[in-house]
Amino acid sequence: MALSESQIPPDAQHYLVCGSEDCEKNCQFYCNDCHQPMCEQCRDEHQKNKKTKSHEVVPYKQRKRQLPLEKCKIHPTRNIELLCEDCQIPICSKCTGTKEHRGHAFTDLELVFTEKCSHCHIEINKIRSYFEPTSQDLKKEIAGDVTEMKKIIEGVRTSIKAEAESVKKLVDRITSDKIEQVNKIEQSLLETLNGQNQKIDDYINYLNDLIKTFYGYLSPSNIEQLTFALKSENLVIRPIPETSKPVPPIFTTGQYSKEDVAKLLGRITFPNTKPQNRKIKPMETASTQLKPTGKQRKQDREKSDVKQTLSLSSSVTKVRKYRVPGVDDVYHISLGKSGRLWVSDSEGNLVQTDLQGNQQQKIQTSGELEGYHTVTQDGDLIYTDRYNKVINRITPGKTITEFIKTGDWEPLSIHSSHINGDILVGMRKYGEGKVTRYNKTGTEIQNIQRDNKGQTLYSDPHYITENINGDVCVSDFNKHAVVVVDKSGQHRFSYTGQGSGFKPYGICTDVLGHIMVCDILRGTVHLLDQDGQFLSVLLTPQQGVKYPRSVCVDDENNLLVGQLINTVGVYKYLL
Repeated sequence: MALSESQIPPDAQHYLVCGSEDCEKNCQFYCNDCHQPMCEQCRDEHQKNKKTKSHEVVPYKQRKRQLPLEKCKIHPTRNIELLCEDCQIPICSKCTGTKEHRGHAFTDLELVFTEKCSHCHIEINKIRSYFEPTSQDLKKEIAGDVTEMKKIIEGVRTSIKAEAESVKKLVDRITSDKIEQVNKIEQSLLETLNGQNQKIDDYINYLNDLIKTFYGYLSPSNIEQLTFALKSENLVIRPIPETSKPVPPIFTTGQYSKEDVAKLLGRITFPNTKPQNRKIKPMETASTQLKPTGKQRKQDREKSDVKQTLSLSSSVTKVRKYRVPGVDDVYHISLGKSGRLWVSDSEGNLVQTDLQGNQQQKIQTSGELEGYHTVTQDGDLIYTDRYNKVINRITPGKTITEFIKTGDWEPLSIHSSHINGDILVGMRKYGEGKVTRYNKTGTEIQNIQRDNKGQTLYSDPHYITENINGDVCVSDFNKHAVVVVDKSGQHRFSYTGQGSGFKPYGICTDVLGHIMVCDILRGTVHLLDQDGQFLSVLLTPQQGVKYPRSVCVDDENNLLVGQLINTVGVYKYLL
């Protein structure tokens, strides 16, 4: 069915021609009285004509829509041409005199129709220029999410299988140990029984020899010897040797349930965060993003300003150096609020100092050579107790409470995310390591242990931090590597140093995404970008850093380096 002029979309690509006879020029104008499109020349002639010079001629886009001819339902010989404003129904001129519409107000239906058509075309234009393309963009984004989600879920499946394989290997190892234990018990019991058997054999041989002796005396001529022999102790029959029936071992089956086995294989959880609504471009400007809140704008602007103004310096400058009271060495530094520091040594001493280096408080912990403490977004200090397998919290009021229990895993390192407040914990058990993510309330939401090939990612995750893009960065001493995974737990890269030998210790990141890590083998601090590319050896023994053990970036973007000797060096490396 062909569209009438009023139904043609305003953006339709059709060729409009003048409506005058024998004129095929482009249409530019429209006579609202004649409802005729016309070119510029025909318009001039139309307005000069005495009969039509009073007609309203407007640019084509401003034309009134011609009212389609429809018959009145009450008066079938008349066309509808008015709108009863009281009843809001279209009527013919004859209907105005009926009692149903007596005293009502009427409007030219053509004007109303033009207005409504115009509104419809505006809405159609919105749909075609914004809603449809934006919906198509969302479909593409959802399709991308489908691909990414399948990849992540496949990684979860692989991790589950790898975890099961690890448990199977552990069961096989323990089974082998128990069977070996049973074999030794069996060997010991058999040796006991064989010894008893040999005793009886020796006793039977003794009895046979005694019988022969007695038979040798059974002769009248030997009666004197027999009499003497019977008085001898040598012919007194020895008692039968004592033997005992050994007690066999008893095997007691393990008391476990399906739930116990399920715990061994980890669990699948969803992070305690609400799904983020997809961002939709505002209709006013299709190229702009939704406007953030004032607070978010300020934070983003500050971060953006920092990134735009900061860059790596061509040289590193020492700002100052100081000693920390109450510790023997500096193995880890946590930056608290108001610039205060928490510093720990290899003896479990954990000390808080102010900006001038004065001791504020000191506690004794079980921590040693690892990054076992961090400050949360709320300003609380949390630290690991690897012997009791718990994580403790110290509030600003100096109250110590048990915060998280880690089961049979030994918590080593810990970091509180500056992005969302999540708590990342590096743990160890049976020579294997993992990273567990908890939310602010201490609920476990993620376990990172193996890559997509089922290989273990960690052995000794003794320092841990997070980058600006959400990557989890772990310094693993036994693997001689910095192991980095993305926020979903997928392995991104491992950095193993420059040349042969690399023993990583303290690790930190900065506002530009750089990764700094101590190499205690050569007494240096390495600088990487956020993709694991080596940039430089930032600090060396020639710069006075001989025994680096810990690194931390303060609020002024200075690098703090703690050493085996009780010193903290402060260095400017960004401009």
